[in-house]
Amino acid sequence: MSFNNSSNSSDGLFDFVEIAHPSSVRFWIYLLFNTPSIVCASCVIIHIIFNRTQRRALHNHCVLLILIFNLPIQLIDINLQIIFFHYGSVQPPLPSVCLIWWYIDYACYLGSLILMAWLAVERHILIFHDRWISNRRRCFLLHYAPMIIIAAYILLYYVTQIFILPCQNTFDYTLPLCGAYPCFEYNTFFNKWEFIVHGMLPIILETFASISFVIRVQFQSRRLSRSPQWRKTRRLTIQLSLMSAINICLNIPSILISFAHFCGLPLQYGAQIQEYFIFFVYFITLLFPFVSLCQLPELRKRIKTKIFFLAPQHQRQISRVAPTLMRTQMPTVQ
Repeated sequence: MSFNNSSNSSDGLFDFVEIAHPSSVRFWIYLLFNTPSIVCASCVIIHIIFNRTQRRALHNHCVLLILIFNLPIQLIDINLQIIFFHYGSVQPPLPSVCLIWWYIDYACYLGSLILMAWLAVERHILIFHDRWISNRRRCFLLHYAPMIIIAAYILLYYVTQIFILPCQNTFDYTLPLCGAYPCFEYNTFFNKWEFIVHGMLPIILETFASISFVIRVQFQSRRLSRSPQWRKTRRLTIQLSLMSAINICLNIPSILISFAHFCGLPLQYGAQIQEYFIFFVYFITLLFPFVSLCQLPELRKRIKTKIFFLAPQHQRQISRVAPTLMRTQMPTVQ
């Protein structure tokens, strides 16, 4: 996903430069990371939905929604990237494939980006202002409504822009993402709106909200440590710190380069390094499920026992003690 000011030029970033790493290297990197990430994301989603305690926990709702937004990226977007790296072209080379690919790449990625900003803001409400959501009406207005509005807005916005807007799309099946730019990107207003509202502002908001949340937790750690919810607060802080650190560190360089292009810098300047950031930005989606496990210790234990075939600790202790007991209880033959 890129945030280029493509309205300044009739050419896209991919026309200027291709990433230096061979396609085979990118193929294996995405394949090796995407497969376990899909498994982990599916486990977390199923666990939160079907476990009543986790389903009713407010702090899990935004995480669950981000995981649901990320799943089409993992199942379709990244897999289409893998197919492209293998064959060297978009397969199958159809306009419908490109439109669906664009929609998932734009709507799902930018939707999760905006939701991450809201997640950072909501942590303040859940930990420091829980009275704001003390009844059903307030809880709906300050917890459920923002997520519903964000999800509905971003999904409908890109349905309109990609599938309904009356403009002529150009598909280049020899380039990643069919050339990467739907025709609405060449409209100055839509391009600036997307870059500022969907890209730059969420990153800025998430940065300030996350840093201020960690600072507030540190300053109030003595008071919070006496609370029965301290362990939960600590896990939420670690989880948010990891999520935001990955999201901000991988997005800010691309945002800064795109901002320079937005201000008039020709696209060919910084194109090489931005291609690397566009490649690695997918790791935000790939790593998110694993970071989500920080708040789910029960699921971590279950994954260890069922997927990695590791015996629980009490079983290992029994297996070590049993031979000793057998030796001590065996009668001595005279």
